[in-house]
Amino acid sequence: MLPYYYVADGNTAAYVRVGDESVPASPQQLSELARRGKNLTFESMPTKYKADDLTFTVFDAAFKRIKKLTLTENDYVSFGICSPDGILTTAGVMFSDECPLLQSRVFCTHWDGLDKSGGVDDAVDDKEFEGDLISQLMSSHEFVKMNSKVRWKKAADHRINKPDYADRAVFETLCNALMHRDYTVIGSEVHVDMYDDRLEIYSPGGMPDGTLIQKRDVYNVPSKRRNPVIAEIFHRLDFIERRGSGLKKIRNETADLYGYTEDFAPEFRSTATEFHVVLMNMNYDLRTDLGGDLVGAHQDSLQDARQDRIEGLLNFCSTPRTRDEMQQFIGLTDRGHFRESILKPLLESGKLRMTIPDKPNSRNQKYMRTSNHSDGAEK
Repeated sequence: MLPYYYVADGNTAAYVRVGDESVPASPQQLSELARRGKNLTFESMPTKYKADDLTFTVFDAAFKRIKKLTLTENDYVSFGICSPDGILTTAGVMFSDECPLLQSRVFCTHWDGLDKSGGVDDAVDDKEFEGDLISQLMSSHEFVKMNSKVRWKKAADHRINKPDYADRAVFETLCNALMHRDYTVIGSEVHVDMYDDRLEIYSPGGMPDGTLIQKRDVYNVPSKRRNPVIAEIFHRLDFIERRGSGLKKIRNETADLYGYTEDFAPEFRSTATEFHVVLMNMNYDLRTDLGGDLVGAHQDSLQDARQDRIEGLLNFCSTPRTRDEMQQFIGLTDRGHFRESILKPLLESGKLRMTIPDKPNSRNQKYMRTSNHSDGAEK
């Protein structure tokens, strides 16, 4: 992403190529290009902090636990997080327990619905993670796991697990976001947004070479690391595999999930200043009208999987269940949507019945699968 200059009327403007366009170079881009000319990166720049000013308990513990290695001062120097005279680099500061860089944070939000239209009041869960990069990575990963579900399907002699997302794909996406983001951008953080139908992870900074990822073949994108020190440490800790395999890993891990079709393929898109990854919720079809179209144009390919999940709910109701228990089982938080799209159609079709039919709004009301729709029941 080398700049070129346009000179007119005594003014000089710098531009860079982003995809097929030429756009004005931002101050951050010009600074980055100047550092490249000196074979430097932002993360390798010295800071005002000395190694003794900050602590590295999480960093040290990670190497002790994962690699059985007790780090020394020489290791810190060889990793590129500290100079021989004890001055921390920016990467060193970001791996410290008390990381003072405000832009080094992750905002995680689980939204109730398909967008943010309801504002923070519609957030089912939200967390902000700061401090060292390892804790940010682990805490963000745990947030996604806590706000996801693993459903299952009974097979002849075993159970098939059906998670919302491929766990390794989620972890790889989070690694990439922290590893490749542009830390020179002040006032912008990594964002993890969970919706009913998808998981979106945003990180500041586009492709380092100025190309657009949506116009590239993700299986043939060469490795160009904006933050090689962070990437190398993540690799040493076995967080990531060989360089340049991240996007392929995300695709392949998702493709291995039960019921996968190309409709669920991860989406990658970028601009000059942003990078987005979208992972589709493999179990989203439960949040649709039983007799209607599947939101998101997946109906044909997911019809069988959807019926399996509805059958699972009916089996769950072989014993009386409350409405809250049913919603928790299928992972729906919107009571109105559950009533109109799930509960009401099942009652009207005769597949479910109320235990207190004379008092439909009773707080003691429960729902049970009808005998004529039970497995092996007489018709």
